[in-house]
Amino acid sequence: MPIDYEKVMSLKSEGIEASYSDRESILYALGVGFGRDPLDAKELSYTYEKDMKTVPTLPAVVGTAGLGIMIETGINFMLMVHGEQRLTIHKHMPAAANLKLNSRIAGAYDKGADKGALLVIESEGEDADSGDKYFTQAMTLFCRGDGGFGGPSDGAPEPHQIPDRDPDNSFEVETLKDQALLYRLSGDRNPLHCDPDFASAAGFPAPILHGLCTYGSVCRGILVNEFDYDNTKMKSFDARFSSPVFPGETIIIETWRDGNVLSFRARLKDRDAMVLNNGRCEFAD
Repeated sequence: MPIDYEKVMSLKSEGIEASYSDRESILYALGVGFGRDPLDAKELSYTYEKDMKTVPTLPAVVGTAGLGIMIETGINFMLMVHGEQRLTIHKHMPAAANLKLNSRIAGAYDKGADKGALLVIESEGEDADSGDKYFTQAMTLFCRGDGGFGGPSDGAPEPHQIPDRDPDNSFEVETLKDQALLYRLSGDRNPLHCDPDFASAAGFPAPILHGLCTYGSVCRGILVNEFDYDNTKMKSFDARFSSPVFPGETIIIETWRDGNVLSFRARLKDRDAMVLNNGRCEFAD
């Protein structure tokens, strides 16, 4: 069935309760690559519950309970891919918290019957006890089989433009061959990331790394190399997914600083593939 625009734009979920502990915070940090040197105090600050910091992109796994509204959109999930992930940080998340989550369809854009559709799902997370807002995040879904439903064609979020000059900085982030096996324990058990037969049937020579694991791994690289592990520096973290990573590959991150905005993109060291593009990270002075 085609997307029912009026129905889709009315979809929302409010006050969904979710909780996480330091176990989930530690597991996520390990899954995106923290703790490779367990004797490094700065690495340990993300992987040990004593005076623990949390990775800024933690909402990508602990803030998803309200996203069940996707099922009601009627899109063809077999032809859907994750296009973009955007995150605004209002208050940095503690190691453990009880959350209330509100989600809604923020936009549905018709690119044409032969070009597909874009669906933007926005969610907010707040502390269930204090009411303090922690984050607003949005995911853009590229629905290749759902164009031609008659919705607006314009108005979708525009990708951030990378500066037209040489990068100001570049550095490498290594992924491990078993990284997808660890990251999937944060919630995404899709067999595409662990089952060689399933990956082969999907057209891949081997299981691929979760897109949000790549997103978190690039966040880690920037946090370490641009902000010296200070998670309070990050105010937002947006990126567009371009190509999958195979566990064990090395990612090269390039960055540009302009005022309080860090532009970034990430490509593979040994393959000609851009994995994240149009990256934008707003940071504090």
